[in-house]
Amino acid sequence: MNDSVHGASFRDPSGFMFARNGALYRQINQCYAPDYTLLVESGLYAELVRLKLLVPHEEVDIGTTISPAFRIIRPDLVPYISYPYEWSFSQLKDAALLTLEIEELSLKFGLSLKDATAYNVQFVGCRPVFIDTLSFETYTEGSPWVAYRQFCQHFLGPLALMTYTDVRMRNLLRSYIDGIPLDLTTSLLPFRTRFRYGLLAHLHLHAASQRRHQDDARKSGLLRTPRIKKTMLLALIQSLKNAIMSCNLSSSKTEWSDYYQDTNYSKEAMLAKEKLIKDLIDNYVESGETIHDLGANTGRFSRIVSNNEREIVSHDIDELAVERNYLHNKQYNVEKVLPLVLDLTNPAPALGWALEERMSMLERASDHVVLALALIHHLAISNNVPLDRLAKFFCRIASKLVIEFVPKEDSQVQRLLSTRKDIFPDYLPSEFESAFENLFDIVDRKAMPGTERVIYMMNRKV
Repeated sequence: MNDSVHGASFRDPSGFMFARNGALYRQINQCYAPDYTLLVESGLYAELVRLKLLVPHEEVDIGTTISPAFRIIRPDLVPYISYPYEWSFSQLKDAALLTLEIEELSLKFGLSLKDATAYNVQFVGCRPVFIDTLSFETYTEGSPWVAYRQFCQHFLGPLALMTYTDVRMRNLLRSYIDGIPLDLTTSLLPFRTRFRYGLLAHLHLHAASQRRHQDDARKSGLLRTPRIKKTMLLALIQSLKNAIMSCNLSSSKTEWSDYYQDTNYSKEAMLAKEKLIKDLIDNYVESGETIHDLGANTGRFSRIVSNNEREIVSHDIDELAVERNYLHNKQYNVEKVLPLVLDLTNPAPALGWALEERMSMLERASDHVVLALALIHHLAISNNVPLDRLAKFFCRIASKLVIEFVPKEDSQVQRLLSTRKDIFPDYLPSEFESAFENLFDIVDRKAMPGTERVIYMMNRKV
């Protein structure tokens, strides 16, 4: 059958994801049959799909794979797989609130989430959606929420660190893919967070309780499970909601978060650039192709080339720029632009067991259309990447490339050179074209009105 089991789908005995003939399926094992049956027959599945909280699926009959299956389902695919360490603050916050909403609704139908990992959430544009159909289990009266610690490690802890310590603490999620340990979180939080009831209860006291009881099973020979009424469990969920809602990101500026208010060209030139870019995309890119906008800042051009028709992944290194991009898209219901945090000089690598659980950025983004506006000078001058290496990188990920060359005379380049020695004699339009023409066919070039900048449309050579 040539089935390929997904590298991230091996921990849950309830089932696994696999690919067959280019399609993605999920096998539900016999041991999960009672829980899956209740999920469907209780009406919870239908309600979650109706509310667009869970990806829908269809049951299919294509035969089993590794072991006898109870069901095979084919879930709807999300346009692009992203990970929590690539999300903005508000994306992580919305993913947390989605998880709590699903847990609260599940309890009303007699089920509960056994997993509360952030990796069970994906984004379709500005809308978070739960993707793990096998995370639901039958609720037993008096049972605690087994995913409580996981939720705090994946959501509340990181959000508190980003709020009270530094927004860059999000990067810890890349090192701790099972969630930031609570003892580490509490050691990094300032003392004043102990005066926030939600953070005190769910982080500081929670971490202390973990330390206190970590040897209970070894000493007594059994692990004591507390009993908690459903009303108290619902109160716990509400308390977690309040704690999540109390986390808010400072609106202080970062280096490029106001980039579009600090350009070196007029409003007329900006409008001309917008039309130029849109025309290039419309003329050379098929409507169904995904576009990766690298260095997208707050997403202005991502939204222009998408026009709510094309799928755009809108990457930028600036945390607050990505945050503003996401919040704008939420406010105006921009459906097909996904903002993500990306440092191109250190993109997300493959992570997890055998480096197969989480795919690298290059694996996920390769062989698509790439938009690289006002980016090349940052990579070449700020990060000392030679033009030939830049050409090889873009050739690796881009089947089609729209790229803007910003010459040294431009004020944005002069800004970069104002604090360092100019050691870039080869940073010239002729050298740029020579480097890229080794790997791409330049099919169009447009001078940007009112500036010395040039925008190129390129196709990767076969």
